[in-house]
Amino acid sequence: MDKLQQLSAPLGRLLLSVIFIFAGIGKITDYATTQGYMESVGVPGMLLPLVIAFEVLGGIAVLLGYKARLIAFLFAGFSIVSAILFHQFWTDESQMISFMKNISIAGGFLMIFAHGAGAYSIDNKR
Repeated sequence: MDKLQQLSAPLGRLLLSVIFIFAGIGKITDYATTQGYMESVGVPGMLLPLVIAFEVLGGIAVLLGYKARLIAFLFAGFSIVSAILFHQFWTDESQMISFMKNISIAGGFLMIFAHGAGAYSIDNKR
């Protein structure tokens, strides 16, 4: 069981981080559309470079288990705020799945915040 628990930490970090790494890269490749979408819900488009940097660099940090508790805490907040701003299921029922996805991701990040990066991480090597 110990080996399975050791492997679950890096696998969990991979599964949580990959969505943000790819989303950040996607925002780069479709910058104008993403900026317009942000502005359509009242988020200043000038924040997009910060969002991209946070998603890509933060995603890589979580993947590697570097400063995992801090980054996980920030990603949990980011996921909750994103759910509320961009997936308003109370006005559009089709947004419920996306809203719940973000809330679930926040829960996963809170687990990293509570328990640390686990095995095979930069944080654990120190």
